[in-house]
Amino acid sequence: MARGIARAVSFGGRATAGWFSYRRVTVAVCLGNLVAALLVLRSLTAPASFAPTAPNNGGVVPYTEEQIKRVEESIRIRREAEPVELVQAVKKLQKVFAREEKWRKELPLVLKQKISYDIVRRLQELGGNGSLAQQREVVESWRAEKLKDIKSASTQNQTNLDLSSDETRMLKRALEFNWRMLMEDIGLWIPEEVTHTVHDDKPENEPEEEEIIAGPPLSPQCNAELHTDYDGAAVRWGLTHHKESAADCCQACLDQAKNAKPGELKCNIWVYCPSEFGCYSPDKYEHKHQECWLKQADHPKLNFKDKYSESYRDAHPTAPVVVPWMSGVIGA
Repeated sequence: MARGIARAVSFGGRATAGWFSYRRVTVAVCLGNLVAALLVLRSLTAPASFAPTAPNNGGVVPYTEEQIKRVEESIRIRREAEPVELVQAVKKLQKVFAREEKWRKELPLVLKQKISYDIVRRLQELGGNGSLAQQREVVESWRAEKLKDIKSASTQNQTNLDLSSDETRMLKRALEFNWRMLMEDIGLWIPEEVTHTVHDDKPENEPEEEEIIAGPPLSPQCNAELHTDYDGAAVRWGLTHHKESAADCCQACLDQAKNAKPGELKCNIWVYCPSEFGCYSPDKYEHKHQECWLKQADHPKLNFKDKYSESYRDAHPTAPVVVPWMSGVIGA
């Protein structure tokens, strides 16, 4: 727009002299645009521009009967959905917490220290070999004695803790009604004893459940034995020889014995690791899932069977209870 006006006041490629210069015309156009923008902004932000027309009945907006029913229904639904019982329970808890907090502020720190020292002295008399039940009995006995001492106190209202009358009153209330909170404040916590009882409901003559081995079924000639590890000279090291299943490991042993060259050891023992977490062995190697060892022995000898003995596990703390390997002797 500024360029158009500038051209309008230009003659022959030269600006007219006097007031109508390019600079003055440009300033005038900018001021005009600014005034127009301010007027538009005022018209948009004025409250009266969007205010609805006031009704003739004193400013009250009339609602239809259907709208009133909807509002009343909405109010009724909100009231019915309000968790009244939960709100009441929370209010009761707030009152209980407020009373407990007030009691905690009233009970002097010196009194808590006296109680703590007296209970610790009783527990020390029990010795370091006392069970949790004995410790709990000592603490409860101390509590019962103090309550009895307070109730049968003389007119001076003194106890064996050398307390004032106000302290005695607060202690009595704590021992009777706020005992758990008092133990928490003085840092006394005795865990509950948990008795674990194993119930064997299995009938005596019921057979053991058969353990499921992943993969295809093994051939009878594999002579598979669960939780078994046979010894023998290594024909193929399992550290670098993995098979998808025990059946594949057995088949590898059969194939090696069939294709062995003259003078080579022929596999007649296969040992497989079926556990996803690996298999324990007393050597220095980490034996992983799907390891397949091919071995040979003229007289196969067991390394381990079923479970490791207690004496063995005492000497080898990392050994599990059950032997994780499975093995088989070909042609046995």
